[in-house]
Amino acid sequence: MIVTFSTNVFVAVTNVCRNACAYCGFRARSPDDAFIVRVEDVERLFAECRGVATEALFSAGERPECAVGFDFRRMIADVCGEECSLVEYTVILCEIAIKHGLLPHTNIGVLSEQELMRLKDVNASMGLMLETVADIDAHRNSPGKHPKERLRTIEHAGRLKIPFTTGILVGIGEEESDRIASLEAIAAIHRKFGHIQEVIIQPFAPKANTPFANRNPPMFEEVLRCVKWAREILPDDVAIQAPPNLISSAAELRALIDAGVSDLGGISAKTHDYINPEAPWPSEKNLRRMIEPHILRERLPIYPKFIRKCWFSDKIRHLIEKYADSDGFKLPQKKSQ
Repeated sequence: MIVTFSTNVFVAVTNVCRNACAYCGFRARSPDDAFIVRVEDVERLFAECRGVATEALFSAGERPECAVGFDFRRMIADVCGEECSLVEYTVILCEIAIKHGLLPHTNIGVLSEQELMRLKDVNASMGLMLETVADIDAHRNSPGKHPKERLRTIEHAGRLKIPFTTGILVGIGEEESDRIASLEAIAAIHRKFGHIQEVIIQPFAPKANTPFANRNPPMFEEVLRCVKWAREILPDDVAIQAPPNLISSAAELRALIDAGVSDLGGISAKTHDYINPEAPWPSEKNLRRMIEPHILRERLPIYPKFIRKCWFSDKIRHLIEKYADSDGFKLPQKKSQ
């Protein structure tokens, strides 16, 4: 069986966030630990990563302009010289990525249709984790985690023909029936718009200094059952992804593949997982060894199906033509220079 992955550079744009999820260790707790990435640092990082990645993954806190206790517009003016929104700044960063030969993938929270349209032009794909359709205590202080808001963003992306990644979190206070309902909601949207590339089945991992610091992560058997449900519920053209840095062993990873996982997401040789910094990504060499006898194949952040459909803008056409083989996967013999 062929299992896919992408090579990326992970850029955390800002950790300022209007949400206060009980399990999140990424969000800034006060202005003293808040940051916004600077253009010069992004330029330097991308220059260093030429030839080792094809994807620039941009992630951020959601609606930082609405975060209580933070003057985000002043913060961003200090960084780029003028006040602008997170979306506007992310567009600037995406354009820098394209200049350096990287295909952007942006996941910065709930967005309006107009904001998605603005970002579509400079992205190969985008994403937003649904997490769960359940009303859970972990999201009590997180207005952006209302399921209807997140489902609306996923639907907007479908109307705009944006290749899209979503997924669920396992073990944040939801019931097993909620996991099934979440997968069914995603499947229904995909049947309507046909734009979902992959669905991530991501196990909760406790973070220090959070309300969920002492909560146990889900048992592997729970994650495995969820993958099996996902393969039964989701249309066949939607890939199921498991983050390899959150899986304990090669045996467990192979079991997930046997149950329906066909993608391992993005891995980076230069940057760490800012959301799960305690969990380093395995190298490509180790991934190949871990999944044997399955075959590992590199893809771009836009799946082959959507390359064939030309669901991308002229701004990134030259990079897709440079990197994609005749099947829409990553050309093994070519590296960005």
